[in-house]
Amino acid sequence: MATKKHDDHENYPTVLVTKTVTVHPKPLLHHPQQILHLSNLDRQCPMLMYVVFFYKPCFAYQNLSLGSIFNSLKSGLEETLSIWYPAAGRLSLNQADGKLNLWCNNGGAVLAEAVTTAKIIQLGDLSQYKEFFERLAYKPVFQGNFSQMPLIVAQVTRFGCGGYSISIGASHSLFDGPATYDFLRAWASNSAILKEKRSTLQIYEPVHERGPLLVGTQHGQQQLTKLPESGSSAPTRGAAAIDHLHQLIKQALAGPDMKFGGSNFSNTGNSNLVLKTFHLSGAMIESLKIKVFGGESRGSFSFSSFELIAAHLWKARTKALGVKKGAMVCLQFAVDLRNKMVPPLPKGFSGNAFVLASIALTAEQLEGSSHEAIIEKIKQAKNSISNDYVIAYNKALDGGAAQGSLPPINELTLVSDWTRMPFHTIDFLHGEAAYVSPLLSPIPQVAYFMQNPNDLRGIGVRIGLPPQFLNAFSHYFLTNLQ
Repeated sequence: MATKKHDDHENYPTVLVTKTVTVHPKPLLHHPQQILHLSNLDRQCPMLMYVVFFYKPCFAYQNLSLGSIFNSLKSGLEETLSIWYPAAGRLSLNQADGKLNLWCNNGGAVLAEAVTTAKIIQLGDLSQYKEFFERLAYKPVFQGNFSQMPLIVAQVTRFGCGGYSISIGASHSLFDGPATYDFLRAWASNSAILKEKRSTLQIYEPVHERGPLLVGTQHGQQQLTKLPESGSSAPTRGAAAIDHLHQLIKQALAGPDMKFGGSNFSNTGNSNLVLKTFHLSGAMIESLKIKVFGGESRGSFSFSSFELIAAHLWKARTKALGVKKGAMVCLQFAVDLRNKMVPPLPKGFSGNAFVLASIALTAEQLEGSSHEAIIEKIKQAKNSISNDYVIAYNKALDGGAAQGSLPPINELTLVSDWTRMPFHTIDFLHGEAAYVSPLLSPIPQVAYFMQNPNDLRGIGVRIGLPPQFLNAFSHYFLTNLQ
């Protein structure tokens, strides 16, 4: 597993799986078996990514049986898969080039039913990750053959108190965050638990073909060999995120005994990270803005809460981990490229449509830089994501550059912005979820910025940290926020 082992799960009753079924698309539309070519962006991390929805006991569904909820979820998933049909397929390895593609074979998704005598209130603060959460997810055994792994798995668990959890695992080769959000909204709408089916739900018809993001196919190659955009006379440069990553690896390998930022790069793994969520209220974020800018008018300098918190987190994490002053440090964050391409990707594009923007400084420069200066660099990095950048990034991945298997690197801070995907508003049952928690991911050191269900102006920051640095990070990160 990817976090430090705790025994907290031993304090909870067991979770008993009572039923497991394979769910196939309803035959509303006939989709012949076919190979859907994946982009290099899709292939970076083919593993299942999980979230778990918590719904506290509610009078509206106290008389509903677990079986009736399970059947409604199954029926809704069947209907959803008839439109999002690649989700019922399997990954397939192309023997000629060794790359993964998507085999649309209607193999089906997996839905499990489970019960536990545990009560949701026993779990305490749902925003703080607990190993027990993993028991609420259906985890198929992966034996190295992706063609045997479902791309969508889910488990509905009834708690002893009458509350429910619904966990969903989706292959990251299938969807990115925004596409997963749309898929789950469609599924919840089609399930019609305690509500009418909402045919008017505003979700674009999904577009599954990867089209212009493909490298090496005729259509994709035409898109990916365009001349630089109009108004640009410079040749296409490399993608900064890939270039910076290569520099970080070179820096690591060049150090004495492969020491990197005070840690042994060769032996660094995910086994000792602790997941912690920091709650930043709207008032705390406003306080940071005032303290950073001294209460003075910012004039024409505008910035988002994401840019401010990302800058603050980068400084705090780098300082807490004790990175040497002369070492190169990077901040990398995901940017949606749907509207960055020329022409833009179609509405409803369901594949992975993000690249990483990157900023590099020395640790000494970072510590000496003001928040305003770092925010400006973040804005510049965002604006650098263009059609040319996407081309360079995609081609670099075609050469084998990827981050899915990298161990945590102290000098690399990764951020993923989920604040525009309010998963807690997806009402599988009655009303909003009490909380939606990401489970373990292949890259647990990523900092996720999430909406706070109880404070629309607030942000929850979930990050994986080595336990020996947790107190130092908490100190530096919460400074100027309280």
